[in-house]
Amino acid sequence: MKIPHSFSEYTEAYRESVANPEKFWAEIADDFRWKKKWDKVVEWDFHKPEVKWFTGGKLNVTENCLDRHLPARANQTAILWEPNAPQEPTRKISYRELHEQVCRVANMLKKHGIKKGDRVCIYMPMVPEVVFAMLGCARIGAVHSVVFAGFSSRSLVDRINDSQCRLVLTADGAYRGDKKIDIKGIVNSALDKCPSIEKVIVLQRTHTPVEMKPGRDLWWHDEMAQVAKECAAEEMDAEDMLFILYTSGSTGKPKGMVHTCAGYLVSIDYTFRTVFQYTPDQVFWCTADVGWITGHSYIVYGPLSAGATTLMFEGIPSWPDMGRFWHVIEKHKVNIFYTAPTAIRSLQTASLDFVEKYDLSSLRLLGSVGEPINEEAWQWYHKNIGKEKCPIVDTWWQTETGGIMISPIAHVTKLKLAHATLPLPGVQPVVMDERGNVMTENSIEGRLAMRFPWPSMARTIYGDHQRFKDTYFSTFPGHYFTGDGCRRDEEGYYRITGRVDDIIIVSGHNMGTAEIESAIDEHSAVAESAVVGFPHDIKGQGIYAFVICYQKPQEEEKVKNEIRETVAKIIGPIAKPDKIQFVNGLPKTRSGKIMRRILRKVAEGDVANLGDTTTLLDPAVVEEIKNGAV
Repeated sequence: MKIPHSFSEYTEAYRESVANPEKFWAEIADDFRWKKKWDKVVEWDFHKPEVKWFTGGKLNVTENCLDRHLPARANQTAILWEPNAPQEPTRKISYRELHEQVCRVANMLKKHGIKKGDRVCIYMPMVPEVVFAMLGCARIGAVHSVVFAGFSSRSLVDRINDSQCRLVLTADGAYRGDKKIDIKGIVNSALDKCPSIEKVIVLQRTHTPVEMKPGRDLWWHDEMAQVAKECAAEEMDAEDMLFILYTSGSTGKPKGMVHTCAGYLVSIDYTFRTVFQYTPDQVFWCTADVGWITGHSYIVYGPLSAGATTLMFEGIPSWPDMGRFWHVIEKHKVNIFYTAPTAIRSLQTASLDFVEKYDLSSLRLLGSVGEPINEEAWQWYHKNIGKEKCPIVDTWWQTETGGIMISPIAHVTKLKLAHATLPLPGVQPVVMDERGNVMTENSIEGRLAMRFPWPSMARTIYGDHQRFKDTYFSTFPGHYFTGDGCRRDEEGYYRITGRVDDIIIVSGHNMGTAEIESAIDEHSAVAESAVVGFPHDIKGQGIYAFVICYQKPQEEEKVKNEIRETVAKIIGPIAKPDKIQFVNGLPKTRSGKIMRRILRKVAEGDVANLGDTTTLLDPAVVEEIKNGAV
């Protein structure tokens, strides 16, 4: 596999990937273990829409993540697990042990009648067994649907019923900081409304007494003890489903994004090796939960396909104190650290004493994922964590794309603050104006779309291909529309300006919320902010800012005016917030995504119709925001 290690190599690889994408991706795919080579590299039609990669090819993802590494890496640590409590022992799981555990899970599933194509729901904490579960499904061709183990029972019901799962893999409980979560109780509550579930297999994590339904519920340790440690890998077609992963939809109903075997594997392996310039024996730490696409792609499938050591963290960054991340980096000599801007902004509010007491010299690369990173957070991350020596790869991608699409390549791409920079080889972005015309020049702003497929793109929304077409392919026919706005500067670098549905149109001018928030965050008193539009008699839409400060301002009006002037200085007077409300928290999902729907309702004065808030990390912040509305 040819990984670009210099900018000239990148430009040549990119040129080749656009001129002859079939040849480019075929050469990358050649490095994998195939049971049968493909007949055709790609078939596609964005109007239907329909995309197929490596048609006719046969393989199994787990043979590429496990079996092919055993001759050289059997004793290497595959998963390095850091538990919630610092005093609890770390687990180091070798590629040999991981292979054995995956095979046992596969046999356990087969014992209970699970076969190729069946859907299995995984609702588990961040323990190594969740990876065993995912790969165990993939071993026998079952389709896994991982649900973040912080979602409510109602969310679990929706996801299980939509995909008609037959079996649930779960745990008695989970630890999250100083809290113990009743995982099994949530499952029990959900399954009263899930007639398709036949069996529930329960891992003991917290050893909390739980209700086990006779005939349905079984203990993980008992079942694993009864099965063999070898399991032949099921032959899978390149386009067979690998997993379903649910993501938020604008209508409120979750979308089950379908990812398939071969294309996903090829893309994720390539992007992992390329963006992070991974070399053998480095420790890679992605702080995401496996309940999200980041965890799927860059905790599990990408690192394991590349034969890496991937660190899994069960805890939270603020417990037992705000130095936990930095303690883990020192303890395990982490080389590559990949986290979310939300986490960075939260940690930068704490004293630097929590950082400076730890040795972070093992780090050679930092990454950012999940949302555009604002300039102040980028600078803090670069200076205090990377010690101004580590490049930051500010990655842009989505659940729908499967893997990283636009990003700096570590030590290759020239960095630019808060810019995702350039597309990876094999990725063909275009910037569209509102009328659907492709803008070919630089120094422009518009909407980000893709004109050519890439192997890891989602193939459909499970059970609703029409919604897939309407959501992603109807806005700009013949193109995949990302839903994001972007700016392409004079050098051709991309900066993501936020979701188009988060665009505020002020006096006829499009204002990206991410851009305004980044400007607000430049004020020295501001820790984090979120911006939405609200109806304005003169401007059409006004700008309403919800702002978290490091300390409660003594002179609120003075600070508000300073914030407005900061925004005016960075963007222009038109971007100054009309209303500013100081808050102690923002309504975030457990993945760190801000639920702007709630903020819009507050800004519009429609606080009686906020909708479901059960999936929020802290629903109590909503009451405070409602009560303090300006």
